[in-house]
Amino acid sequence: MITPDQALSSIPPGLREPLIEEYNNIIQNYLERRWSPSELSGGKFCEIAYTILEGFLSGSFASNPSKPRDFVSACRSLETKASSVRSFQILIPRMLPALYEIRNNRGVGHVGGDVDPNHMDAMTVLSMTSWIMGEFVRVFHSVGIEEAQKVVDSLTEHRVQLVWQVGGLKRVLNPKLSLKDQILLLLSSVPSEVHFEELFKWTDYKNKSYFKKTLLHLHKLRFLEFNEKENKTLILPPGSDYILKLIRELS
Repeated sequence: MITPDQALSSIPPGLREPLIEEYNNIIQNYLERRWSPSELSGGKFCEIAYTILEGFLSGSFASNPSKPRDFVSACRSLETKASSVRSFQILIPRMLPALYEIRNNRGVGHVGGDVDPNHMDAMTVLSMTSWIMGEFVRVFHSVGIEEAQKVVDSLTEHRVQLVWQVGGLKRVLNPKLSLKDQILLLLSSVPSEVHFEELFKWTDYKNKSYFKKTLLHLHKLRFLEFNEKENKTLILPPGSDYILKLIRELS
């Protein structure tokens, strides 16, 4: 399979390398649960993507990314440039301002609710930037959508589906993982606290006393916070770091 550098080789290195770096930052921040707008990296990605589009549509690439004075107007102006690639002329120029808005202005309106809206924002940023990256690969390397997606997936070694979910039920897809690893993987897949009974159900473990003992051990290590009074668990930064290393190894 072609590498990302090969797939995007017609983009100058001064644009290609920052693009790949920012996309990896988005995925890295997502996996490490850094969901606040200041961590999403969508803003820099937008500026790089805009510079690439402007260069493609005008026939001359800039050597480095640049930030337009009025980003929304600059994106709209791309629609006036003739191109046979509709996603470059219409779709992506209309997506970029929305991504930019999430990055710059979504930190001020989040109140209440069981789901952290910043988590939803991060999911949106990840999905939209992945689609844009796929289009860049598809167009610049002249491959089909399926092949383009494979290249995008290979841009990071961390994107491994380890947790399956349907409705309110979750399962770790690798049953050979230790109970400790399964607990931390499951906790890392949700943005909020998880009740003891629900987490126990997700692991499909049978020995509840040993399960609780494992939670207390992980609590002592500060991999997670286990509130025995409320019977709730929440992953902590050391636990997230551990899971990130585990995903790398499994990749």
